Amino acid sequence: MKFLETDRLLLRQFTEADTDHLVRLDSDPRVMRFLTGEPTPRSEIEHQVLPAILQDYAKGPAGRWAAIERETGEFIGWISLQPPEDGSTTELELGYRLMAKAWGRGYATEGARAAIHKGFTELGTQRVWAQTMAVNTPSRRVMERVGLRYVRTFHVEFDDPLPGTEHGEVEYALTRDEWAAGK
Repeated sequence: MKFLETDRLLLRQFTEADTDHLVRLDSDPRVMRFLTGEPTPRSEIEHQVLPAILQDYAKGPAGRWAAIERETGEFIGWISLQPPEDGSTTELELGYRLMAKAWGRGYATEGARAAIHKGFTELGTQRVWAQTMAVNTPSRRVMERVGLRYVRTFHVEFDDPLPGTEHGEVEYALTRDEWAAGK
């Protein structure tokens, strides 16, 4: 089911048939560099990741959507407005993960901007936030391009920290009022 379209992207719900797409995406060490540092095992995608994505659709209109390049019909990653456990849409976490070959082409910005617009205009969202490692400059640039503002740097303890963890995580956010004022 289609969630939204942009000039170059179709964002649609994931289906069971998307397992291979997610495995390919999460198998690229470049994609996983600032996330886990290693590929996500296929069994984890089949039994945890994809079922969780599909279960979120039953909770409400927010979630994670497959990003399809409209011109080619090719899966290039995902964009999300992730709800909290209760499925409410008042505060949503913006996320994006794209195939490395799609990087630098503005797809994350385009998809995130459209998702934020839908959240504020159709889903009753009051605040969108995102976080990443402080050293993940490309992701931070996307957050800034779509209007999110730096909120804070914080530190999380990890058993097996990734290089750069010592610099912390950063949070960015945008309220509906700030978004409306900037339009």
